[in-house]
Amino acid sequence: MANDETRGVDTLSPGEMDVRTGLTSDQVAQRRADGRTNDVPSRASRSVRDIVRANVFTRINAILGVLLVIVLSTGSVIDGMFGLLIVANSAIGIIQEVRAKRTLDKLAIVSQSRPVVRRDGATAAVSPSEVVLDDVIELGSGDQVVVDGVVVEGEALDVDESLLTGEADPVHKRPGDQVLSGSFVASGSGAYRATKVGRDAYAAKLAAEASKFTLVHSELRSGVDKILKVITYMMIPAGVLIVYNQLFVSEQDLGGALNGMVAALVPMVPEGLVLMTSLAFAVGVIRLGRRQCLVQELPAIEGLARVDVVCADKTGTLTENGMRLSELRLLTADDPGGTEARLRDALAAQAADDPRPNASVLAIAEAYDHDPGWTTTAVAPFSSAKKWSGNSYGPNGNWVLGAPDVLLDPESSAARTAEEIGAGGLRVLLLGESDRAVDAPDAPGVVTPRALVVLEQRVRPDAADTLAYFAEQKVEVKVISGDNAVSVGAVAQSLGLPGGDRAVDARELPSDRESLAEVLDTATTFGRVRPDQKREMVGALQSRGHTVAMTGDGVNDVLALKDADIGVSMGSGSPATRAVAQIVLLDNSFATLPYVVGEGRRVIGNIERVSNLFLTKTVYSVLLALLVGLSGVASELFDFEPMPYPFLPRHVTIAAWFTIGIPAFILSLAPNNERARTGFVPRVMRFAIPSGLVVGICTFVAYALVYAGPDQTETQQVQAGTTALITLITIALWVLAIVARPYVWWKVMLIVGSALGYVVLFALPFAREFFKLDPSNVAATTTAFVCGGVGIVLVEVGWWVSGRLHGEHRRLFSLPEQPGEKAAR
Repeated sequence: MANDETRGVDTLSPGEMDVRTGLTSDQVAQRRADGRTNDVPSRASRSVRDIVRANVFTRINAILGVLLVIVLSTGSVIDGMFGLLIVANSAIGIIQEVRAKRTLDKLAIVSQSRPVVRRDGATAAVSPSEVVLDDVIELGSGDQVVVDGVVVEGEALDVDESLLTGEADPVHKRPGDQVLSGSFVASGSGAYRATKVGRDAYAAKLAAEASKFTLVHSELRSGVDKILKVITYMMIPAGVLIVYNQLFVSEQDLGGALNGMVAALVPMVPEGLVLMTSLAFAVGVIRLGRRQCLVQELPAIEGLARVDVVCADKTGTLTENGMRLSELRLLTADDPGGTEARLRDALAAQAADDPRPNASVLAIAEAYDHDPGWTTTAVAPFSSAKKWSGNSYGPNGNWVLGAPDVLLDPESSAARTAEEIGAGGLRVLLLGESDRAVDAPDAPGVVTPRALVVLEQRVRPDAADTLAYFAEQKVEVKVISGDNAVSVGAVAQSLGLPGGDRAVDARELPSDRESLAEVLDTATTFGRVRPDQKREMVGALQSRGHTVAMTGDGVNDVLALKDADIGVSMGSGSPATRAVAQIVLLDNSFATLPYVVGEGRRVIGNIERVSNLFLTKTVYSVLLALLVGLSGVASELFDFEPMPYPFLPRHVTIAAWFTIGIPAFILSLAPNNERARTGFVPRVMRFAIPSGLVVGICTFVAYALVYAGPDQTETQQVQAGTTALITLITIALWVLAIVARPYVWWKVMLIVGSALGYVVLFALPFAREFFKLDPSNVAATTTAFVCGGVGIVLVEVGWWVSGRLHGEHRRLFSLPEQPGEKAAR
């Protein structure tokens, strides 16, 4: 080859290794024995030990553990039943996270890029962990640099280091230049020798941190943590107040005072909230794994639930990856230089000389697989930025293959013919002959059109249904492709995408973000989009408040995938694309994306539902403890009889069984297609605080009405506690009924089943004796139901008013949204 870069470097590396043949088997074995291997794990998932530690040593388990010790110290083992929550929370969390870890690790192996190394004069694809120091690793377009090294061969090799440096322009690399792990090949080909491996490599630490199995950087998770911190601080004064009231004001013995304190504090802890959050995420990962979907970052599940715009590439997403050569249309039939035999030879030579052929070149190679015997003198590899590739063959000419509307005058007859063919949804390439070498600084120069290469690409059979799903879910789809705009529009139109008949040529798009965002608001289909424009389009959509998912499989999609809220790569995509994506569709099917989005919505929507239940319980527990405690303080100031806490720890345990525990578990795994929105904590609090206040006040009033004073018998005390418990359960069941809306048959059965559970509990003599329940006092029980009825009305009114003030009542009751409500939100 004429270019010095194509000859490579013939020097030997340390250890007397020829870069053309690579290391010998003995040299590889010696380096492994010396520990000079790339020992960074391909996926830094948590170990089983870390998962066990994270699920056992939690803030909630610590609080419940201390309270359990206090109760057991009083000798009341029955009242320590809530301690089973520690075991249940930890066991369920550990089991599901380990299952999710195993699912992810198995899929990560399938998705793992395999660099090609030279050893013993042959090439072999190995896993990144098998690379050793001084290995010679071959590079092609889209390949990721897996370890640090020095270039030893380069053929128009351009490396994109934007993931490391933020610099968007690719860097041209010559033999002797350094390449860093974490960068990727934008165009060209070559090879490099590994100089730093394992944890010494530049991006090793960054990669390890970025790929951890974690739930951090999530609005949902941070919101739950914030709530838990506030609750922890509230429990201290509440506990002190209850102990003071029980021990000094009500003059109970120490055991009774401690039991009352524990009974007041246990329901304040939203013990199932963290469990349900972890469980929902883990089950989501497992469900998606069954659909061959690799979730590389768990917060991506939450992000998917918020997506309202999907930017999709055409090739490989809406159409199948494979292509077929449909026609070779000659443009210069009377010109001896454009004979069909010569053109076939030119195409065959270019296809054979491409070290990493894309789908178009593969189709050409399949059609013309003969060897014309031409010798390459210069190479210009394809890149998405310039839209063409080329090879010089000395006396056989300088040939270019690329986009007709880039290489030709748009007004020329050949360009118009290409556009007419492309309007039918076909991909059209121009085969032309240049007047200069393809690696000249001003290439391609003057191009003489010789033929149009017409490629047929099949639309995916499930693409139309996928687009219909997104339209139904109010998710906009933008088709962003590097192909000719007319061809892209034809495919989009055939799939029924609105605006597909008005495809926009990206070369005419404005450069400023605000104007670009205005175009994106109205148009849906774009062609001739450069990689940097894809990135700008994602940013413009985000500037308008959209949550953007970007799908892609080529190296030209990397920058946009990196900047999108959620990057989705096809499993057959380039290693660089898979590396930056949060989600990898290993089955290469765009039709999997609705399931991914639906799973995200299910996870987030259901966590918000169950959060309403747990935090309502926290609010009414705190309020009830404060009311009872303050009544004791007030009794000393105003000379009236103080009241002990109405419940035993066993009472608060059964109160949560059918109003929160079992229903929350079922609701957390139920279908839910509602798109998630920001503002998780304020939205939950708008329901939990008023509902919790009503439950707490009504329960306290019912208890106060039947409390017979400090001289009451033990039976009267049990009846008073039972009255308060019935009132609490009645209103809490109605809170469950509100949270479960809109109703379907199984939700109705869940609510009815929960109510029947308490009917059975109160009806069985053994259960009444075991849990110290006595509903036999008709007057007291009637008071309980009257207070419960009042509470139901107040909860319903409060919920309705809150919903109308924030425009949420229609969403919750599945009513059509009125004009202006969306804007008001």
